[in-house]
Amino acid sequence: MKKILIVAATAGLMSLAACNGGTTNTTAENVAESHEANAAIYEEAADNTTNAVAENVLENAADVEENKADAAEANAH
Repeated sequence: MKKILIVAATAGLMSLAACNGGTTNTTAENVAESHEANAAIYEEAADNTTNAVAENVLENAADVEENKADAAEANAH
């Protein structure tokens, strides 16, 4: 009887371990997508402005958002 319980428990733990391998961090993926969307908005605003200083500020903000997206994507996997 004890051997049956041990075998059943081992099989259960092995099946749980097999299921855990395919998970991804969807929160980090969502954060990355959000930062990418923000970067696109900043880039579009930079393209539409006539002020060179404002354009530089917006392009820098877009770069910051892209860096944040890259960092979030790195944490997603």
